[in-house]
Amino acid sequence: MATHVALLRAVNVGGTGKLPMKELRRLCEEAGFEAVETYIASGNVVFRSGDSADKVRSILERRLEDFSGQHFDVLVRSAREVADLLAANPYPDQPGNKVAVMFLDRKPPADLSGISKGVADEKFEPAAQEIFIHYPEGLGQSKLVFDGLGISTTRNMNTVAKLAKMASGSIT
Repeated sequence: MATHVALLRAVNVGGTGKLPMKELRRLCEEAGFEAVETYIASGNVVFRSGDSADKVRSILERRLEDFSGQHFDVLVRSAREVADLLAANPYPDQPGNKVAVMFLDRKPPADLSGISKGVADEKFEPAAQEIFIHYPEGLGQSKLVFDGLGISTTRNMNTVAKLAKMASGSIT
């Protein structure tokens, strides 16, 4: 069994995608996932499953849609991938609430400057299937967007660190 970290896009943000975390835990447990834990109300869940990341994503998206009547995009990473993000952070000296990881469903382009808009003083670096972003004025103040990246969801480094800790019982 592998430990997975599932990140739901647009859950309980700005009045959209209402989903109580106790319902998310229940849906995961009913899917056969084990040791299910959620973290804060923005759609972060850690669990163990014998299924692949792609199958976990598919199961979770289908169950969420059956439950709510709306589609939720889900991005899944292994415990090892989340832990590796902490080590790869190109802005380790910045506060965790000013650095974020944008999780993607595909590899980002090496040169992000051609697809970025609204850049003020933010800095960003591509990773495997993520983008690290330093928001000196905070994520909520930023107008930064990237065109054509596909499905994405963003978590600050404090959240990434907590998820890595939660998943660390079995780094796979």
